[in-house]
Amino acid sequence: MPASRPSRRAVLAATAAVAAVSAVSVSGTAAQAASAAAAAPAYRWRTAVIGGTGFVTGVLFHPSVRGLAYARTDIGGAYRWDERAARWTALTDHLGWDDWNLLGVEAIAVDPAHPDRVYLSLGTYAQSWAGNGAVLRSEDRGRTWARTDLTVKLGANEDGRGAGERLLVDPRDSDTLWLGTRHDGLLKSTDRGATWAPATTFPATPSPSGQGVVFLVAAGRTVYAGWGDGDGKGTAGTANLYRTSDGTTWEAVPGQPVGVTSARVPIRAAYDKHTRDLYVTYANAPGPNGQSDGSVHKLRTTTGSWTDVTPVEPGGTTADGSADNFAYGGVAVDACRAGTLVVSTNNRWADIDTVFRSTDGGRTWTSLKDTAVFDVSETPFLTFGKDKPKFGWWIQALAVDPYDSRHIVYGTGATLYGTRDLKHWAPQIRGLEETSVRQLVSPPTGEAHLLSGLGDIGVMYHERLTASPSRGMASNPVFGSATGLAQAAAKPSYVVRTGWGDNGNGAFSNDGGRSWAPFATQPAIAKNAPGPIAANADGSVLLWTFVHWDGTKYPAQRSTDNGTTWSEVSSIPKGATPVADPADPTRFYAYDTDTGTLYASTDSGLTFTARASGLPSGDSQFELAAAPGRSGDLWLSVKWNGLYRSTDGGGTFTKVASCWASYTLGFGRAAQGADYPAVYLVGSTGTITAIHRSDDEARTWTRINDDAHQWGWTGAAITGDPRIHGRVYVATNGRGIQYGEPV
Repeated sequence: MPASRPSRRAVLAATAAVAAVSAVSVSGTAAQAASAAAAAPAYRWRTAVIGGTGFVTGVLFHPSVRGLAYARTDIGGAYRWDERAARWTALTDHLGWDDWNLLGVEAIAVDPAHPDRVYLSLGTYAQSWAGNGAVLRSEDRGRTWARTDLTVKLGANEDGRGAGERLLVDPRDSDTLWLGTRHDGLLKSTDRGATWAPATTFPATPSPSGQGVVFLVAAGRTVYAGWGDGDGKGTAGTANLYRTSDGTTWEAVPGQPVGVTSARVPIRAAYDKHTRDLYVTYANAPGPNGQSDGSVHKLRTTTGSWTDVTPVEPGGTTADGSADNFAYGGVAVDACRAGTLVVSTNNRWADIDTVFRSTDGGRTWTSLKDTAVFDVSETPFLTFGKDKPKFGWWIQALAVDPYDSRHIVYGTGATLYGTRDLKHWAPQIRGLEETSVRQLVSPPTGEAHLLSGLGDIGVMYHERLTASPSRGMASNPVFGSATGLAQAAAKPSYVVRTGWGDNGNGAFSNDGGRSWAPFATQPAIAKNAPGPIAANADGSVLLWTFVHWDGTKYPAQRSTDNGTTWSEVSSIPKGATPVADPADPTRFYAYDTDTGTLYASTDSGLTFTARASGLPSGDSQFELAAAPGRSGDLWLSVKWNGLYRSTDGGGTFTKVASCWASYTLGFGRAAQGADYPAVYLVGSTGTITAIHRSDDEARTWTRINDDAHQWGWTGAAITGDPRIHGRVYVATNGRGIQYGEPV
């Protein structure tokens, strides 16, 4: 994720401070810069279908409206379920570049008495470098929003993100809302979320490293709050469950369960209105990782008595002798049937997670995994290169349709599964796309118009943009996350990829990415630090660089026999991303972000020499791109330091005056009558960061996205389609691949 962006004043000052540097000049005129952002043309934006791919952290059926539900994700925004269309509608795509930290949704709340009202608490990270959280409130089911910025931080992509919900409409008064925070206690609003203040009578003391309020749930007219920093002993200030019956006075719930460890964390809770029982799941860590113990307990709210209703105690062994340690995550009650509920295990790697169902208040349980039949044909990547999908992992989002007892959905780290008969399961994920996209390639020929390199799910071959790739994740080998994807410019059938994998970290394709074969060998460092890769124009030379996830850089390696043997290239800066010249197979380029120096090779990557120097430095996300079909035509995006261009293979660079910030840049088919490819930019030509197209070599730009289509942070990759002028593919960090075309 990107770090916090400086103010525009600081950005402009930094840009102005780029003084007379070696081999760098400034081109363009003030008039060109002033006219750079033309009026936006009409563009139609759609999502390239993959289906899910990220952690669905919460699902909430509306208790008063049949077929209405909402879902939240850790980095990809919120969604509304449309039962008639059987798909999800994204609700937060309007959040722009400066609000990237708000694409993580900490919690959702609905108002049972006012079906059109919905509330979101937003904030991806609670770290010092991230912005404060916000609350969005809507009177029309998320079609439009009002916003309140908070003075505290939220953490939708931190430990404990599968807990909740942390936001609640008070059951006694629809104007009153409660918001649980991680490090700032409990907040209260009495004007439907417009303003917030601390609930000063809430007795628990926040911890800087704790979880704070992990859930809020209404049990009749009483509100219960789960507390993630307690010791489970019921002592005021250290308890893990509190309640208020009047909205003012809070107390620790007596007799609450004492954990096996001193770190018992409540994860979720659900209330059965028929029996007046409150069910609570517990774990010994906030999750979704790191849990090894947990339980399920029931509180009879009318008597205050507690019962342990844990389906299976963690700590046993499987048939092969593996330790079966896990916790419990999701819990949901059946609104139609008294005493019927479901709970999910979490972090159960030995015997695989499951959903347990009880029809007698937790006295007996049935594992729904044991009879489950899965159909993942709509999203084939869910097999993850194996024969069949497993039931799931990171199961903390769990819900039962209040109007259909047999309609159950649960979230995983990659999708949302649903059933209508308690046996047959399929992804209920249409419209919900959460991929973190790293690389994009649009081939000039062949069946597929798009290849993508993705976080968590490797590389995909998109033979259609309207359906999940039929081959799923690229196999042989299967990668978790892709780190490199490159195509030989003059031989587009040849593609190479790199990434994190258990059975190899590099592969090649001779059919444009339809099928793959692993490199015959790989450098030893590739297993622990696979980085970007480049193929020269005719595919005869590969350059592979290596960067560990902790930032450590290693020498590049070169292969001239399709990955059968490798040799070190010491003259290229460690960790520098190699870029092949698209027209001359003897040329490679690399930009050293540490020193602001462009390096070039004219002997097919055997040696590199320094060329232009004194360019902006210090940021590993600076990006070098080569214009297709031209030798030595290089573009350098240096974020808020602007955009630079070289037409002499990196000997000199000229600063482009038409934009003051450039984060990623790509090329597509030239406009009719133009002799230069269309240039696509994520950057700033005016006051905001947006997506732009230029048909005149960056002399002028036209913004092509609009305020409703922004998707937070879009700085990883962008590319135009070399076969269709105007079509552009945009990488997002949590909203998948967005593509736009002129209407």
